[in-house]
Amino acid sequence: MKIIRIIFLLAICKPCVAQEDKSYHMMPAPSVVIGGSFQKFDNLNSRISNLPQYKQLPSSMGTIELGWLKEHRRFVSGAGIYLGSSMSGDPSEKSSALRSMGIHAEIGYNLLDSKKIILYPLAGIGYEKYQARFFKDNSTVDFNDVLQSPTVQNSIDPVSFRNSFFTYRLGMGISLKSPKYPSNSIGLQAGYVGSFSSNEWKSNDSQDLRNAPSDKLSKIYVGLVLTFSPWGMMKENHESK
Repeated sequence: MKIIRIIFLLAICKPCVAQEDKSYHMMPAPSVVIGGSFQKFDNLNSRISNLPQYKQLPSSMGTIELGWLKEHRRFVSGAGIYLGSSMSGDPSEKSSALRSMGIHAEIGYNLLDSKKIILYPLAGIGYEKYQARFFKDNSTVDFNDVLQSPTVQNSIDPVSFRNSFFTYRLGMGISLKSPKYPSNSIGLQAGYVGSFSSNEWKSNDSQDLRNAPSDKLSKIYVGLVLTFSPWGMMKENHESK
């Protein structure tokens, strides 16, 4: 976690080092990122494939992220907190679901000397947590058996596992600035996220399990990036007067 804290401090402090118009130029623009990711946990899925009562995990998730993005003197920095869900897992039938949350920070450089377009490679680090849930088809279980037997009650509960990863991120982004308010923009980001190590899956209470499968995180992500800077609009309105 120390490395992540250092990156966040660098990303946060960077906008504060410039010398001109500190009241506006140094403020990062809040961002919203709506997108998805594609990942596979092969070793966990291989265990599940041997059990016909369970369905393997989906390989895609929808994601939403809140954060900020800053470009100054062609240097780009940003950070975010995201939530992800496969939007699957129907408790009434055999199914599975994948959920995640994470934080990250990146730095990059604008390749274009343009006031309208930002094209930038990104590199950064982060931390991500995952929950995998597996639901069985319980439609053949008798209602009275569930009421009368604690064993039956336990047998119909979904099975959940957790894992977490320290990650590195490599990506590319492009943003188009608003003609009237250049501090506002719309753009796209895409890239790769990998974990530094392979980690064992744990119980839903994050307890170690004997003979648990290990997986590394390897995923592709893509997102629509929207930035909105109220202080930038204040500056631009002030300059236009």
